Amino acid sequence: MLNRTIATSPLWYARLGGALYLVIILFGAFSEGFVNSKLMAADAATTAHNIIASPGLWRVGTAANLIVVLCAVPLLWIEFQLLRTVSKSLALLALLLNGVSLAVEAVSKLFQLLVLPILQSADYLQAWGPARVALLANLALKSHDVAFNIALVFFGLTCLVNGYLIIKSRFLPAVLGILLQVAGAAYLLSCLAALFAPVLADWLIPGVLLPPLIGELSLCLWLLIKGVNIPQWQAQMRLHTAGSTIQPLQPTAHAL
Repeated sequence: MLNRTIATSPLWYARLGGALYLVIILFGAFSEGFVNSKLMAADAATTAHNIIASPGLWRVGTAANLIVVLCAVPLLWIEFQLLRTVSKSLALLALLLNGVSLAVEAVSKLFQLLVLPILQSADYLQAWGPARVALLANLALKSHDVAFNIALVFFGLTCLVNGYLIIKSRFLPAVLGILLQVAGAAYLLSCLAALFAPVLADWLIPGVLLPPLIGELSLCLWLLIKGVNIPQWQAQMRLHTAGSTIQPLQPTAHAL
């Protein structure tokens, strides 16, 4: 396994990327879908009560969110290695955007990790009382949501760039790139609305999140089951390698 490189084993890396993507989707759905829907309420006091009553579930959901970020790092690198044969500059742009997204998302989990310690702190309860402690925990939750939406803005841009690269590639179906670009546009619309137009966000969500689910799940399953078209990828790799080894002509000096 250690001797495998992207050049010699693109199918293996593609399927590894698909497996990582599937873990991200499943763990993210569990944490953001099941755990949040079960514990989050409209008011801070009820949310605090629910989390204190189910600390184990909250910890598992937070751990799942951290695993999502950890799995996204090698997936980011695999996507770059596969798509750089199409355009190295655009693949680097996607790598940068995705790196910023993951950095902000990792910070967002810091706020999530603070929620339970805040609610369980005897010192906070004694000094401020249950109502104010619940509001402080709610502030941490709101901070997480803001940071997470900012992270998804950068991820939406990543989807637009990676989608374009997939469309231009010859080793992945163009329809996957189109679906990924639609997912990126939906992320941008929903997250910018959540940050700057909450009323619009309430109207859009959860319907606007269906395109990201379809786009990302389609790419995930294709990588996991089909991988990449090996002959086409190798041809693209040869073109990329040949292009990178061509040296520019050096100007020659001419005597007057």
